[in-house]
Amino acid sequence: MEPAASLTAADLDVERVGAGSPVVLVHGSIVGPEQTWRAQQELAARWTLVFPHRPGFGRSPSLPRGDFEAEAPLIAELLGDGAHLVGHSYGAVIALHAAALRPEAVWSLTVTEPGSLRIAAGDPHVDATIANGEDLYRHRADIAPRDWVHLFRSGVGSAHATPEDMPDWLARGAQHVMDERPPWESEPPLDALAAASFPKLVISGRHSPVFERVCDVLAERIGAERATASGRGHSIPVVGARYNELLEDFLTASPHA
Repeated sequence: MEPAASLTAADLDVERVGAGSPVVLVHGSIVGPEQTWRAQQELAARWTLVFPHRPGFGRSPSLPRGDFEAEAPLIAELLGDGAHLVGHSYGAVIALHAAALRPEAVWSLTVTEPGSLRIAAGDPHVDATIANGEDLYRHRADIAPRDWVHLFRSGVGSAHATPEDMPDWLARGAQHVMDERPPWESEPPLDALAAASFPKLVISGRHSPVFERVCDVLAERIGAERATASGRGHSIPVVGARYNELLEDFLTASPHA
């Protein structure tokens, strides 16, 4: 797929299912919405679920490089006149930036374990994880894609297995994450998010002191509710019932339910 010089939300491959208030769900690295949000399909009975494929995934045109700052305006535009915004992992980083671009269109914001690790810099576990990640990216030309993805997933605590022979879609996701801008380079607009009036929720998986610290700092800095959904490591949405209950209770309590 040829990279696009510039994109709009209309260029993205977007699936919409269900009925009710719209909920835009932004997936993270390596895998697209089909895998990330597979346990959330049941919510379509009560909500309109909007599943964008990030640039380079599905039939969405590629950017020269995956980049949370370049992708945030696309998600902000996709909110239309208003929607709930949900992001996981790299998608949570994108969602944090997107929400600050158009706060008037955000009905609520939910993020799970964003990779914006530098917001908790100074914590020894966080600093070590950033250093390890930078080393992994620095040597990516010397590591086979399958091995690189395995190391990357191990580093974040993903519950997804990486097969020895990767199918085409996974090989494509592997190359994408190896090329994309590391999420810890993000400097989320925390003051703008704190000043925004929409409800916020930060969820972690209770599997990593790094992500627990990052989520604690984020929730405190932006005035968000804090919750956990454990059992699948970093792959929190795949937990299913517990995650869905947290999300739906939060959405239902918002003024735009």
